[in-house]
Amino acid sequence: MPLVPLKFKPGIVKDITEYASGKNGPFYTDGNLVRFRNGYPTKIGGWQQETYQFNGDTSIEAVTGKVKRILAWRANSDGADRIAIGTHNHLYILKDNLFYDITPLRKTTANLSNPLVVTSGNTLVTVTDNSHGASTGDFIVINSATATGGITADTLNRLQGYQITKVDDNSYTFVAGSAATGNATGGGTTIDIAYLIGSAENIGAQSSDPALGWGVGTWGEGTWGTPRDGTSITVSLEATQWSLSLWGEDLIANNRNGQIYYFDTSEGETTRAELVSAETGASGVPTKVRCVTVSFPDRHLIAGGATPLGSSVIDPMLVRFSDQEDFTKFTPTSTNTAGDQRLEVGTKIITMLPTKDETFIQTDEAAYGMTFVGPPFTFSFRLLAVNCGGVAIHGAANVDGDVYWIGKSNFFVYDGIVKELPCSVQYFVFDRLQPAYIDKTYAAHNKKFNEISWFYVSTDNSLGTANPEPDSYVTYNYQDGAWSIGSLSRNVWHDAGGFRNVPFAFDSDGRLYNHETGTSDNGSAMSAHIETGDVELDTTGENQFMVDKIIPDATMGANTNLFLQIKTRKYPTATEITKGAFTVTATTEKISTRAKGRQMAVRFFSSGTEDEWLLGDFRVNARKDGMR
Repeated sequence: MPLVPLKFKPGIVKDITEYASGKNGPFYTDGNLVRFRNGYPTKIGGWQQETYQFNGDTSIEAVTGKVKRILAWRANSDGADRIAIGTHNHLYILKDNLFYDITPLRKTTANLSNPLVVTSGNTLVTVTDNSHGASTGDFIVINSATATGGITADTLNRLQGYQITKVDDNSYTFVAGSAATGNATGGGTTIDIAYLIGSAENIGAQSSDPALGWGVGTWGEGTWGTPRDGTSITVSLEATQWSLSLWGEDLIANNRNGQIYYFDTSEGETTRAELVSAETGASGVPTKVRCVTVSFPDRHLIAGGATPLGSSVIDPMLVRFSDQEDFTKFTPTSTNTAGDQRLEVGTKIITMLPTKDETFIQTDEAAYGMTFVGPPFTFSFRLLAVNCGGVAIHGAANVDGDVYWIGKSNFFVYDGIVKELPCSVQYFVFDRLQPAYIDKTYAAHNKKFNEISWFYVSTDNSLGTANPEPDSYVTYNYQDGAWSIGSLSRNVWHDAGGFRNVPFAFDSDGRLYNHETGTSDNGSAMSAHIETGDVELDTTGENQFMVDKIIPDATMGANTNLFLQIKTRKYPTATEITKGAFTVTATTEKISTRAKGRQMAVRFFSSGTEDEWLLGDFRVNARKDGMR
């Protein structure tokens, strides 16, 4: 029998049987850390950790909190490169490999007199500050404290501050970096304590939690007058998320359901972000907002899901916009372009993205286009489609004006028309995605390889349901229309561009990695694989064949070790018989095998630190064989 080519269509198919995928494509059926390039599978690039340290304490090498959003830019005024990093409890600027805490302050208590109490041999410090207003999990930064009970002033006054546990309305505790050597009450007579924004400002929630207390849940549930316990609650208190946008070279930041903040680059990284409402001349700035963006090219600050003018109660479907070229003025007048518009389809605005022609707005049920039209209406609003709502504030990505996003059970694209993306791994992804944490899904664009990836929390997460962070990804190649899947812990992603030559991302531990860099997992082995569907060696699938030779077709690096296994079956539900692994190098001409079956799949894999490979069209030599 002549050599039989093993030629597969690009993309992984998981939503039909392996036999059907091999017969009808044939397609690939599984993979990890593999992409498709020009229709053929290739191992993705590696990643290397970028080291950075906290300003004022170089022993700290990771940001505090789970990273939720990042934004990179180069300022024209000083030519310096910066990355804004929003975690679930902090806001940072990374500059020159130092990260600075610019988290806004809720308040500062000045000139406290000896408020610290310590106990010998204990790291716990008790602070007395009447009506402090802080909650457990909030952060404080102490200034001007003196050594107390053997705990040094440098320890007490550290720049990264401390996370507290509330005792009562007038006191709280924190764990110092070293233990006291004696009992003491002190700290000095001029202590200042800065309170970072916290739970009162909707900061500090790593994950969405069930809403508890009176009035939540369905009508008639439980006993009248009793709080619900969360076991049957479908209403959630949303996790902390950040919207980050640039106003020129300055940063606009909003924590979901919180206020809007402004970081003036010219004031330097030792200055914290401040309330937009506190800027000189500010008027009518919403006090609670779900997300913000800056419209292009007209430059309005847009607040999606905002408190109406003069109200403190958020309207999750209200869009408000500032005066053109002035992000501080939201009060409409006859001489400015500020205004508002309430959307109708949905219950809350999920996210907003500026595109080349309009601002794309997602509610939980629909998609809208917001277009600048000038006076007297300023903006027009178009309902683009329904039943296509978003589920994650960062679950959508803009690709040259086209928007790709994840929905409740499928994927969509808006390229002038909203369309559902045909997805060959749709059921695989949504069956293993944890619905309670779908809001953590992060859309990532890799323009060089024409890819949109979504990092999501899967049911295979090592933390189970205990505050897990994204551990898996699904990738769509919008050039080839091919899907791929895999496991990778990344909370956020930023594409290459400007001063960043490669994409970069943070993992759940606050470490920064440069992607498409090298061939390893930060110096460790990368375990990449791809597996084909079960192909029949003749058109009828009736005869059994003996495969005795494989002729490779692959481009590989000189130090690559690629392996393959042949998996055969007599019947689609029969036990799989695996032969190999067989080694394929850059000089391998053929591989001798003895694999027998009606249908055959091939698994290619590598697990080294220097592997780089691109597969082509392998061929096999097969001869008709008996049934025994």
